[in-house]
Amino acid sequence: MSASDTIKKILVSDIYVEVPVEQIGEQDSLRDVLGVDSLGFVELRVQLEEAFDIAISDDDFTPEHFATVASLISLVESLKAAAATA
Repeated sequence: MSASDTIKKILVSDIYVEVPVEQIGEQDSLRDVLGVDSLGFVELRVQLEEAFDIAISDDDFTPEHFATVASLISLVESLKAAAATA
């Protein structure tokens, strides 16, 4: 399963976004389009860490990284790559 598919699945099954997985676009705003609230962002951080076996630091837990599905994919891939080289 791709990072995009995994993130979309997490949004629907764990964060309870009401948009069906197949209708979530990678450029959709997590807050404005998908309705993720502040608690949802905290839960999303935890779910991403577990699903991808990464650690999201407070420095990476920013509105820029948690803006869209695409920005989450970029964050996850960069953290996975950093972990692989460490």
